[in-house]
Amino acid sequence: MNEEESPMTDRAAPRWATLRTVVATLAVAAVLVCGGLWFSEASERTSTVSKAPKTAAAQKARAAEDEPTEIEDSEPRQLPGVRECGVGTPAVRPESIILNCSNAGMVASGIKWVSYGAAGAEGSGVVQVSGGANGAASASYPAKFRLYGAKNVDGKMAFTGLEVEYTGATRVGDQTEIFSIA
Repeated sequence: MNEEESPMTDRAAPRWATLRTVVATLAVAAVLVCGGLWFSEASERTSTVSKAPKTAAAQKARAAEDEPTEIEDSEPRQLPGVRECGVGTPAVRPESIILNCSNAGMVASGIKWVSYGAAGAEGSGVVQVSGGANGAASASYPAKFRLYGAKNVDGKMAFTGLEVEYTGATRVGDQTEIFSIA
């Protein structure tokens, strides 16, 4: 049998070419999927960054919190709570707080309060971010939480602000976020 009649030499090149084509196709598909996921998160990254406090706004928020808060003595010194998305009865020392009320895509959970009083509260836990419908993976980020701005809301004392300070890496790079929770 000579080289022209050998079935193995005729098929060796096309098999490797086919394998290379399959590998290249899978690689291109993987790049497109990863790129699609990254671009689908672009709107979330943009909205999170735009919601992040600017330097002047953060300074005003801190200055406002340092001012004494007037608390009515209609009831004997009740502790302020957190209203879930600004509605309902305030929960004192909540273990979880919804941060994104439009779709509950961000939740502070597993909160352990170190201090909790009328002037403010401090604790730690994790921020859980759901992947959503776009197929992105869910993630959780360790964080410290600080409640502030206690006010009388609908006859009950409630905190109006929540500062989240991430203690590790985040998906958008911000280390601190401020949420209005009134």
